[in-house]
Amino acid sequence: MFSRSAGTALPKNGNDLTLVRQRPGVDISLTGFIYFGIMLFMGVAATQNRANLLFGIFGLMIGTLVVSGVISRLVVRGLNVRRILPEHGVVGATLHATYQITNCKRYWPSLSVTLAELDGVEGFATQPQCYLLHAAAGMTASVPADFHPKRRGLHELNRYQFGTGFPFGFVKRAIIRGHPDRILIYPALGAVDERLLAMCRAAELTGSTVRPQAGGSDEFYGVKEFRSGENPRLIYWRRSARTGTLVSREMTRVAPPQLLLLVDSCQEQASLASAEMVERTIAMAASLASVALAEGLSVGLVAWSGHWLALPPARGKQQRTELLTALARLPLNKKKQLPELLDQSPALIRTGVTPILFTPREVQLGLIEEVRGEMLVISASTPLAGAWFRFHENVNFKTCMPTPFEIAP
Repeated sequence: MFSRSAGTALPKNGNDLTLVRQRPGVDISLTGFIYFGIMLFMGVAATQNRANLLFGIFGLMIGTLVVSGVISRLVVRGLNVRRILPEHGVVGATLHATYQITNCKRYWPSLSVTLAELDGVEGFATQPQCYLLHAAAGMTASVPADFHPKRRGLHELNRYQFGTGFPFGFVKRAIIRGHPDRILIYPALGAVDERLLAMCRAAELTGSTVRPQAGGSDEFYGVKEFRSGENPRLIYWRRSARTGTLVSREMTRVAPPQLLLLVDSCQEQASLASAEMVERTIAMAASLASVALAEGLSVGLVAWSGHWLALPPARGKQQRTELLTALARLPLNKKKQLPELLDQSPALIRTGVTPILFTPREVQLGLIEEVRGEMLVISASTPLAGAWFRFHENVNFKTCMPTPFEIAP
């Protein structure tokens, strides 16, 4: 149903821009030109031979051409569209949508109509379009469509175009309508190696971050005064008999690992290679956040989003939505560099939180010496990152930035 539409390519600045085809309001197809040539030939033959039969055929052909133009105009009129879009999409993954096309005409059906999006097309690998076979008068037809996201961020769909060549394909008519809609596209989500998840968990079980936490049922933590309503099985009778006051045992609990993702999105050079590394960095952070939250870990985020965005570690579907939405809408960053990012993180790095730095370049250890606690550094430019994160072959990080940008010569 979807294909890369033929048309005039937009000027390129190093990015593969999506081809958009906007049909003229009235167009003559190749078949129409052939038909028109035959019609002129019949007209010349009728004039030269003065044969009534040839005049009749010539008139019939003119009538057929006129009827084709009139009917094609009636077919595309009176159509309303409602897009049924999912809450979000993912770069490199097919997005399934539905167009509900209502034929508001009283008598005339609409047949063989093509709908193509005109606005927001750059967010997708191909121009989104679908084909309506038939919609009876006063009825609504649901037409499935597949979108192929290539850019993260919030994309606005508004104008679309109806086109048809019905009934004979000689004359093609098209009209433009508009209806605003928005869809959020998450960064590419890849598979995360189990070794990386094991490292994230191990960081919480060793080193300076280990501390027992009260309120569980694992191991003995201490004693406290017994309060009414607490479990009497936890009463420490030996200590209570010796002191004359009821006391109860307090047990430790195992706290789930907490991760704080520090995303360095600074693009130091205006080059396609630099933008590709930044987008790969953002996609790796999104992948780890998605997988870690699915595993029950708490995940937070610090990144530059026009202002410093700091989300404390938490768990659940709502946290996943907030994290991936924030990563999807990160703007192009050309001024907030790594040292400034690290200055924002100590407020969220507390005992039990493991900071993980995602950066598009290799960093020196001296840059992170001021940050308290242990830190895991993942650089998109190292081969190790390619072993830890595996993305689908459809993902092209050169075109994942939210909007195309000019590359310095």
